[in-house]
Amino acid sequence: MFFSIGSTIATSLVPKEKAASAIAIMFTGLTVALVTGVPLGTFIGQHFGWRETFLAVSALGVIAFIGSLLYVPHNIAHSKPASLLQQLQVLKQPRLLLVYAMTAIGYGGSFIAFTFLAPILQDISGFSAGTVSLVLLVYGVSVAVGNLWGGKLADKRGPISALKIIFALLAAVLFVLTFTAANPWLALATVLVWGAVAFGNVPGLQVYVVRQAEHHTPQAVDVASGLNIAAFNLGIAGGAWGGGLIVEHVGLIHTAWIGGLVVLVALALTAWSGRLDRLGPTYAEPAQGRVFTGH
Repeated sequence: MFFSIGSTIATSLVPKEKAASAIAIMFTGLTVALVTGVPLGTFIGQHFGWRETFLAVSALGVIAFIGSLLYVPHNIAHSKPASLLQQLQVLKQPRLLLVYAMTAIGYGGSFIAFTFLAPILQDISGFSAGTVSLVLLVYGVSVAVGNLWGGKLADKRGPISALKIIFALLAAVLFVLTFTAANPWLALATVLVWGAVAFGNVPGLQVYVVRQAEHHTPQAVDVASGLNIAAFNLGIAGGAWGGGLIVEHVGLIHTAWIGGLVVLVALALTAWSGRLDRLGPTYAEPAQGRVFTGH
């Protein structure tokens, strides 16, 4: 719920040609929180107790609440709340369902391998448990940088072009990891590149689904945006489940290349959606860095 609303607010605060970068900045906050929150929570729990960990989380929530009250504009334009029937129309719109499939399958492929990244680094690459934690920390920093890069790429080239580039790079990195995992230094380099592209398509996907919704279901844009976040989480859950089956029946290292194949499916769906855009009066790609709408 937070990220769907946050995406809408972020894009409303900037010109349309900067929408993807705005979403990227918002999700960079999530990345920083994930990278710093887990080790910080562990430290507090180990030294002060688990109750204090929850108190710290509550305190941060209060700070975020106050920050929202003070700094989020109160005059943001918003549409009339959609009726239940209008909300259901989102699930009947093929173009939106196609974007949700791109999101779920793309992230599902990545999380087939990412769910088991720590075991891969420890059991195949030979890193110690402590070193794995440091590698994951650096991975998180790479994700934050990649998020910003993905937003700028989507603003400059348009969501579809950016998504095709990032999905292609993501699939390539997963294929490469299959062969580099056995070498610690090569594995480290591959993981850093993986981080840079792993979440780089979030801004493009979110901007794209909003623009598709503005064309096909303008009365339920916020609902469409929220469902794309749900598709993202569905992909994470499905990828983790599928990765578990692969580890159990095939082997740990095979999660990487199989995940890459799944990402290629998302790439194909993205190319298909872009083709449909060109054939119909839907939102079009930007020309010379500017976003414009179809006629």
